[in-house]
Amino acid sequence: MIKNAPFRYSDFEYVAIQYGSRDSMLNSYNSATQDYQYLDRENKIVKKKLKLSSDDLLFLHRKAMEMGFWNVEDDMTTPRTDSITGRVVPRYILEFKYKEKGKTVTMDADYPGNQKMMDAAKTTIETVLERINIANAR
Repeated sequence: MIKNAPFRYSDFEYVAIQYGSRDSMLNSYNSATQDYQYLDRENKIVKKKLKLSSDDLLFLHRKAMEMGFWNVEDDMTTPRTDSITGRVVPRYILEFKYKEKGKTVTMDADYPGNQKMMDAAKTTIETVLERINIANAR
C-alpha cells in the first residue's frame, strides 16, 4: 500500500517552510538548498546552511503521511477585513516537493476551518520545525 501511495519517499526532493507574520515571513528553511534563515532573540536575521539527515527527511515524510497532510486544504488562511486585522498572527507555508508533484499548504494560526485539517497541518508544521531545531542543535 505504501509503495503505491500518491507521494513516495523514493520520489522525494525537498521540504521547505516559511513562517512569520503575514507581512514579514523572515523565518525559512529549504532542505534542497540547505538555506536556513531565522530571527534570533535580538531580532537579527541569522542565515546559515543546515543539513537535515536522510533519516530526518524520511521521518518528516512519514509524519506527513501519518497526519494526512496530503488531504488538507492548500489555503487555510483566515479572511481579513482590513490590512491591520491579524497582522501579527503567525502564518506558515509548508511545501513537500516530489519528482512529479508536491503539496503546498498556507496556514494562519487562527484558521477557523475544519479542526481535523487544522490539527493535521499544525502537527506536521510543528514536526518540521522540531526537526530543524534538533538539526540546528547538533
